[in-house]
Amino acid sequence: MKLHHYSTTTIWTGNQGLGTSEYKAYERSHLIQVEGKPSIEGSSDAAFRGDKTKYTPEDMLVASISTCHMLWYLHLCAVNGVIVTAYTDQAKGIMEEDSKGSGIFKEITLHPMVTVKEQGMIDQANALHHEANKMCFIANSVKFPVHHKPQTVVLESTENVNV
Repeated sequence: MKLHHYSTTTIWTGNQGLGTSEYKAYERSHLIQVEGKPSIEGSSDAAFRGDKTKYTPEDMLVASISTCHMLWYLHLCAVNGVIVTAYTDQAKGIMEEDSKGSGIFKEITLHPMVTVKEQGMIDQANALHHEANKMCFIANSVKFPVHHKPQTVVLESTENVNV
């Protein structure tokens, strides 16, 4: 078995001079850094005193699953002769907050809109979403369901085919 290692640095940038002397005295702003890559400005969700203009851990979890699925899906299409010319996903996550303020993700649903080159590729294009889910490292690492509701269209066609 082959191991892969990932390193990030998180730097809290929200000290307004009083540190965490009280709950409302600090910002939830932070930077996420990976060596050799641009920094990502993060915060908590606005519902938890965060900055709504910055990425939240919840945003990034949904985006991680969406992008992991897309990358596996495109790979599987390429090796199976399905020519994808466009791919967009409007992924949505549902998190449930409990009475103590903690929470848990209940599900994430991906809504990929895929454009393929030919009509005859649609059935296999749709089926490969299930295979991509089995391969996605991130989806395999979470304990909630990841659903898929793809739409596939043919290049320069307005005909939609739903799964």
